[in-house]
Amino acid sequence: MEIPVAAVESPAAVLEPERPETARDRVNRRWNEILQETRVAQTGVQILFGFLLSVAFTPLFRELATTDRVIYVITVVLGASATAALIAPVSLHRFLSGQRMKDELVGTAHKLMMCGMVLLALTIGCTLLLILHVVVPGLLAELLVAGVMLWFALCWYVLPLWLRRRSARRLARRSARS
Repeated sequence: MEIPVAAVESPAAVLEPERPETARDRVNRRWNEILQETRVAQTGVQILFGFLLSVAFTPLFRELATTDRVIYVITVVLGASATAALIAPVSLHRFLSGQRMKDELVGTAHKLMMCGMVLLALTIGCTLLLILHVVVPGLLAELLVAGVMLWFALCWYVLPLWLRRRSARRLARRSARS
């Protein structure tokens, strides 16, 4: 599904006259945006994944309960999966550069980034659960993690979707008045 350019621009950009954007300009802009977003997400996931890998080599790791070891394994697998999805656009670009497939590249990179962000959120949630199981007694750890994951869902998914929907309604009202 192609999102109208005006539906994803800032409110100020909607009010200003837009310079015409060719299909090629649009795909190049979208690719550059994905690259910038990838840089931010890759850094975060790589730092988190490095931390997770080092945990198994600490003396306290041997003292973890079986449940916490299972959470750890799930967390490491999620972290590795998030790393793969968030770095994949770079590999795709290297393999497909010069093949005149930028439209497909942008679409696939977008899907990988969305998948990677879900995996990253889950990795963060599981990491938090693992840490809080050690620090906070009982059910409180799960409640805190649930609250943080709800916050992630609101910030990363609900808010952007709400803003997109609001912008689309505003655009539709303007079109109806014209």
